[in-house]
Amino acid sequence: MILPDIRDPRLITIRRGGTLEDADHHLLATWAADCAGHVLELFERERPGDPRPRRAIELGRAWARGEIRMTDARSAGGHANAAARDLRGAPRFAAFAAAQAALVAHVAAHDLGAAAYAIKAVREAAPQHDAGAAGRRECRWQRDRLPPAIRELVLDDQQARNDICWFVFDC
Repeated sequence: MILPDIRDPRLITIRRGGTLEDADHHLLATWAADCAGHVLELFERERPGDPRPRRAIELGRAWARGEIRMTDARSAGGHANAAARDLRGAPRFAAFAAAQAALVAHVAAHDLGAAAYAIKAVREAAPQHDAGAAGRRECRWQRDRLPPAIRELVLDDQQARNDICWFVFDC
């Protein structure tokens, strides 16, 4: 489980009692989709005919643009999780990253799930002697793409949840 027991109100939308503005929620979803999309090939090499993770990323982006309902993105996230079910290693984590990216529409805090699973996928795909360095490079790649409006929020959240996210944000 990558969600904390006590949720940060900055990652809860205003209409649900938190302080997260819709525009920032959409930025989180787009960033999560970028993170998942960056490692999608690790899944697609293993299962080139399975469109579910790619679809989840696409619907996460569509939700952020206001083109679909949250429930459609959430459903796509569930299908991407199902695509991972019988896999191991990098392809599994890449599918999980896609699922988490789509689920940001439902719970903003899933943005770190997309990022964390993407880093895990890269680590798994790398030779064992380079896994740690590969993960750190991926983490830095992700941070370089953080929009300024949400950068501090995401970095604070990474620090707060690093321990339940397999310490992948030590980069």
